[in-house]
Amino acid sequence: MRRAAFGSMIRRMSSSDEPLRFGWTTGACATAATRSAHRALVTGRFLDPVDIELPRGGTARFDLATATLGEGVATAGIVKDAGDDPDVTHGALILATVRPGPASSGTIFRAGEGVGIVTRPGLPVPVGEPAINPVPRAMMRAAVDDADVVVEIAIPGGAELAKKTWNPRLGIEGGLSILGTTGIVRPFSCSAWIASIHRGIDVARASGVRHAAASTGATSEAAVKALHGLPDHALLDMGDFIGGTLKYLRRHPIERLTLAGGFAKLTKFAQGALDLHSGRSRVDFALLAVMAGDPRLIACNTAMQALDVAGPALAQQVAEAACLRAVELLDGAAIAVEVIIVDRCGIVVARAAP
Repeated sequence: MRRAAFGSMIRRMSSSDEPLRFGWTTGACATAATRSAHRALVTGRFLDPVDIELPRGGTARFDLATATLGEGVATAGIVKDAGDDPDVTHGALILATVRPGPASSGTIFRAGEGVGIVTRPGLPVPVGEPAINPVPRAMMRAAVDDADVVVEIAIPGGAELAKKTWNPRLGIEGGLSILGTTGIVRPFSCSAWIASIHRGIDVARASGVRHAAASTGATSEAAVKALHGLPDHALLDMGDFIGGTLKYLRRHPIERLTLAGGFAKLTKFAQGALDLHSGRSRVDFALLAVMAGDPRLIACNTAMQALDVAGPALAQQVAEAACLRAVELLDGAAIAVEVIIVDRCGIVVARAAP
């Protein structure tokens, strides 16, 4: 498979400094399969390899993994290459089946095996439609010149893969989504996760959720869910992206918000970090010592060691400082904020609200 020319490769976050490979989105793979299948439907011959135009310029080329031509139907398949990104759909077979559609219908999309159906409002496509996002739809329409055809996208095994994604929580049932705004997967990109957080907020708002919780991990999410009895679609897996979560909520508010996380991550947030990943922010033990009024903390190696030295009162101080920081970032948005700190066993050790 030839890769499009898009500047230099990004670099691996390790001592090896080896370049990481870009990959292709499910939307790009589905578009290429659709173009090849449509060509076979019209001419009797598949395009292989098949070139597509990318939304922001440039082209990409794909080799077919499978191709079947029948009476009035053609199916082409491409194995997704996500490059060096840890994408759950890497290696999945993306199938496009194209059939003639009703006159003047334009391109109609259907969900095949392993592609989900939208069941909740708030997503970029309406309830009842296949979970094929607007940009991939536009790419596929362009690939067939918006002909009067029915395009069915399938991902064998996609229903199982979808359990590892946000789809069940977002109300996408039965499989995966066909995603992508550029056609390109950038390895270890933050953008896909942040986009999922945004969609989670959209779905919560459209579903009438008044109280949502954004958590840094599974342990804190389980604790806040038990504490408040929140439904799954009110839970936001923000991971390390607390800044991106709060900035989006500032523009798309929910009445009440609980931020939940471990002591170390919320300490970094209280100290000003907006990305809580260990490779991009650190606990400042000098600031922690000032907060606690305990110079012994300067010599600590970990946040948990500092908490052990200073005692539970420090967790409460951090929770209060984090709460004030969240209010500052929300910049006047009408959101009642609460912060809870959870230990490694899932026990709430501190809780604060303005």
